Amino acid sequence: MLAFFSLTSTTCSTLLLTVALRTLRATAFDNTLYSNVAVYWGQDSYGATNTDAANFQQPIDFYCQDDAIDVFPIAFVNTFFGTGGDPVLNLANTCNATSNGYFSGTELLDCSYLAPAIEKCQAAGKIVTISLGGAGGGVGFQSDSQAQQLADTIWNIFLGGSSSTRPFGSAVLDGVDLDIEGGSNSGYAAFVTQLRTHFSGASKQYYVSGAPQCVYPDAYLDSALNNASFDMVYVQFYNNPCGLQTFGTTNWNFGVWDIWARTISPNPNVKVFIGAPASSSAAGSGYQSISELSQIAAATRNAFPSFGGVMLWDASQAYANDRYDLNIKNALVSAGSTGFTFPACSAAAWTSGGDYPGGSQVTYNSYLWQAKWYASSTPSINGDGDWAPISACSGTPPSGSSSAPGSSPTGGAGCAGIAAWESSQVYVGGDQVTYNGDLWTAQWWTEGDTPGGSAGVWIEDGACTSTAAKAKAEAADKKITAEPDAHKPVNSRFFRL
Repeated sequence: MLAFFSLTSTTCSTLLLTVALRTLRATAFDNTLYSNVAVYWGQDSYGATNTDAANFQQPIDFYCQDDAIDVFPIAFVNTFFGTGGDPVLNLANTCNATSNGYFSGTELLDCSYLAPAIEKCQAAGKIVTISLGGAGGGVGFQSDSQAQQLADTIWNIFLGGSSSTRPFGSAVLDGVDLDIEGGSNSGYAAFVTQLRTHFSGASKQYYVSGAPQCVYPDAYLDSALNNASFDMVYVQFYNNPCGLQTFGTTNWNFGVWDIWARTISPNPNVKVFIGAPASSSAAGSGYQSISELSQIAAATRNAFPSFGGVMLWDASQAYANDRYDLNIKNALVSAGSTGFTFPACSAAAWTSGGDYPGGSQVTYNSYLWQAKWYASSTPSINGDGDWAPISACSGTPPSGSSSAPGSSPTGGAGCAGIAAWESSQVYVGGDQVTYNGDLWTAQWWTEGDTPGGSAGVWIEDGACTSTAAKAKAEAADKKITAEPDAHKPVNSRFFRL
């Protein structure tokens, strides 16, 4: 009898725990949290570069079985106006013309068999959006009216509208993601604004997200981000000279995006995510171990109130890399899903007309700033400016300064601890080397390009034994431009076309 009672109690406890977990999973997506994880699905980027089929991309509901992922952008609508005027949907090997077919008179795939899997994810409290663009996508608008036309089409075929050509059948997606990496940069504000006319008064919540490069301002979405309302921005801190590999330096510019979110965005509550590759094979640069990314995410979460979580490229890579998605989710939850306490403004206030050596810290407009080099201008989010915002802050700045205005620039082309250039070594923007007695700084990703050579990759900072010219040092630090085809590598985007 005791054994039976004990077994019954255990069974009841297990059932209660199961019910509790199911209730937790069914909790609706909350964009105010600091612990959300967005993971792209659809391109099987792991399968594009690896041969172990067991880790190839699984159906979307496979990734909805726990609390790791909150948002699934489905990648991609990669052509806006295809045959018959309908967009073109590319889901790599997931849904294709051979197995699934096109709607008559179009190149729009009929992937309606995915509806139950999508709806299962939504029932588990996830949101599922459609992502437009991608590396190499045939996207862009000739006018605002054309952008509004596409917004109407996307509403009708993917969201709450109606159409005879709905790629996911009965499934009603939860919004739209703009991952624009080519084409023109006009029309996207009109596109988002038109979408929101449909969202107004709808029976469910819809979301708009964007995935700009970390380089600010973004080459394609800048106007849209500044003139239309976004809910989330998944900033791509990889394949860029301001990527995760620069965390702890003044090239790391999450602070710039925080200032944009709080002072420029039409939606002051927009959340900014750290976009990261989910494994070393997911991007050309920027990948960090899970312990490193966890530390970066926690530090950023505690420094900037717009922080919303982490975006990963992509689901297949994350699962193959020892559940990178679940591990970063756990780290974010541990750092705190709610609440923000502003750090104190620990540096003296910036003084107009002052001159600050590189590395100096000041307080200005409720942010702590660090000088990238010898600085005298007003701190601003100009990508070519003298200052980098390293934390939001509050309170009265202390008097005095460890780097007093008017002091002279320190240092020169100091080469202590800087390794010599090697032809077989891969370098990314901001990396420094010595070569022929001089200090050099890489402007972007490079391998085998000799410092001083015709490729123009390297900026000379001066002789190791002398003071570097101020102009050269500034040119090296200011060169923050995205690599060609930044974001996810093209070869991992469209797998098995």
